[in-house]
Amino acid sequence: MRPTNTQIAALRRRDPVLGAAIKRLPSFPDFPVGILRGPYFHVLARSIIYQQLATPAARTIYGRVRKLGPGPRFPTPAQMLALTDDRLRGAGLSGNKAKALRDLATRIVSGELRLKGIGRHDDEAVINLLTTVWGIGEWTAQMFLIFKLGRLDVMPSGDLGVQEGLRILDGLDGRPSPDTLLGRAEVWRPLRSVAAWYLWRLTDTR
Repeated sequence: MRPTNTQIAALRRRDPVLGAAIKRLPSFPDFPVGILRGPYFHVLARSIIYQQLATPAARTIYGRVRKLGPGPRFPTPAQMLALTDDRLRGAGLSGNKAKALRDLATRIVSGELRLKGIGRHDDEAVINLLTTVWGIGEWTAQMFLIFKLGRLDVMPSGDLGVQEGLRILDGLDGRPSPDTLLGRAEVWRPLRSVAAWYLWRLTDTR
């Protein structure tokens, strides 16, 4: 999903400071893109693998896990459950991440977590569903909402990159707290995801 030019123009008028940044930064893309168009399990598993890792290391481990399946595609939930802990650890996964992948796969295979049709739920319901999985917290669920489901009004206030982006945008002495960021973000409704994306891009310019 992508905001219209009219919606972007309205956002810029509501917050001229952010509007000036939007004018000089790349255009907001239409999510999902690339690998994020894959199955829900694949996207969530990839998010788990990437958690708290530098991108190059995460990319390497993700590539190894992908090759653990019997074919060229990322393992399905059932195929993931068939893998031994030794094979998962051998790919570079920590014990916690292997546990999270197994819990996600188990809940899907058992039918406890039904991802088909999850896009019909509102943001809060999606977060509540996904955070029942061991190792998936609010941030991972929010990334799924933005980058997989294309939701336009999500504010990941605990994200350090978004906090740093607001520090740059507003010329603050330090990163704002999550609560401060949430308050500042009210003016960005109903395009808080869009604002967050531009805050991330601001950090790329420093």
